[in-house]
Amino acid sequence: MNHNTPISPRPLSDLSDVRRRVLSGAQLRARGVTAEQAAERCGPGGPWQQILPGVFLLHPGTPTSEERLHAAVAYAGRPGAGEAMVTGPAALALHRFASAPSLTALERIDVLVPHTRRLRSVGCARLIRTQALPAPDVVTGLPVAPVERALADTVARLGEPAAVRRLLTEAVSGGHCEPGSVVAELTRARLLSRPHVVSAVDSLLAEGRAVAEGRLYDLVRMYGVPDPVWNVVLRLPGGPRLGGVDAYWPDEAVAVELGTRAARAASAHDGPGADPRRSASGRRGELERLGITVVRIAPRDLRDAPVQQAMVLRAALTACRDREPAPYVVVLPR
Repeated sequence: MNHNTPISPRPLSDLSDVRRRVLSGAQLRARGVTAEQAAERCGPGGPWQQILPGVFLLHPGTPTSEERLHAAVAYAGRPGAGEAMVTGPAALALHRFASAPSLTALERIDVLVPHTRRLRSVGCARLIRTQALPAPDVVTGLPVAPVERALADTVARLGEPAAVRRLLTEAVSGGHCEPGSVVAELTRARLLSRPHVVSAVDSLLAEGRAVAEGRLYDLVRMYGVPDPVWNVVLRLPGGPRLGGVDAYWPDEAVAVELGTRAARAASAHDGPGADPRRSASGRRGELERLGITVVRIAPRDLRDAPVQQAMVLRAALTACRDREPAPYVVVLPR
């Protein structure tokens, strides 16, 4: 059968507003419009225009930002294949990053596609190829790369340290994602070899820690958990430092460790004199062998499930009555 022959024509009314204005050649054929008819309507003075190869805008005026986004995805992906998604600055704008450029300011839309996709960047569509396509978020009806991947694709093209720092800091302070997942994505993209990215990651981790600590303070205050001592280093009398904890209840020998540490920053987190070779899990195991209960809380859980975390803390504080007293440890400010 001729590929220009319409098959099972479907009316445009079954599409959403913007998708009635931006259609691929295949979508037009499915609605009874041949390639020749589409080309005729895109001629001089015609009612349509070809915005990208094989993608048509069904009006003659300047395309809106939304139309450009849909056109870029329609160009890069095959209908129904789910293999193209908006990434980079456009994705961050769709995720409502205040520090991302506005959609109207972007000349090109970055689109993430499988590395096997045989297309070239053209017009407003810039293709970024990947070996592993993440599951997209859906924002305003568009497939959009998750925040972490969109950040990595944006940072890869940014050379201005202040701009990188603003984006990474907002990712955490705006509640878009957790520091660890951002660092993991930047590591996967091999961006941590760039000094300005490393500097921005330090700011990201500091912001993530401040946000998580604020949530922990709120949890203790709002859910009736007894006040601990905050941000301390534990040490055996006359012995080595055991490591830093974010909150400690001396009478109950219960400590909280927030999951905000990056491996490369662990020694700084524990303060002077800490052994940089000692992993977080190793420190935790050492404290537990001494009879100290260590509760590790992920920042995401403080945000999404504070009641459950308060119950965990109360249970740990209550359980101390049923065990042998822990050895005395010295508590120092961090």
